[in-house]
Amino acid sequence: MSSLVVHFEIHASEPQRLIDFYSQLLDWRFERFGEVPYWTIATGEGSRSLTEPGSGINGGLTQREGPAPAPGSPVNGANLVIAVDDADATYARGLELGGTGALPPTDMPQVGRLAYLADPDGNVFGLISTTLSDGTSVMGDEAEPDLERPMHGESVALDPMQSTPEP
Repeated sequence: MSSLVVHFEIHASEPQRLIDFYSQLLDWRFERFGEVPYWTIATGEGSRSLTEPGSGINGGLTQREGPAPAPGSPVNGANLVIAVDDADATYARGLELGGTGALPPTDMPQVGRLAYLADPDGNVFGLISTTLSDGTSVMGDEAEPDLERPMHGESVALDPMQSTPEP
């Protein structure tokens, strides 16, 4: 069996507050799962499910059992990075909806335009789009591959201290 990530979970002190935030920001759909304080998250068309293959994953939102992360504290655990059409617009909308900036939109050559927000409960998550601030796409022209950029399946050695922002 491969080791693909197939599900994620977000912890919430006030679940409805984060349901509203992510629904409005990313158009995610939430559905209560039984009587326990747990909601499934449908992230959109093309996501993987138990019955369908996909290119993305779905998740869940659960009642937080301890204190929320303190504002400005470093990430303590895993982090989600979500593909969006426009990292700048989604970042700005996240701020309007009550999120706080952890890393403003930044170009990462050969990777994309990356930004990090903290949701209203302090959970840090990333946004990434394939279009850089100058309008160029990191996807390039499929007909003429960029020999300086790795092809699909090739690994890229990145310095994690430069590519992973601190909130």
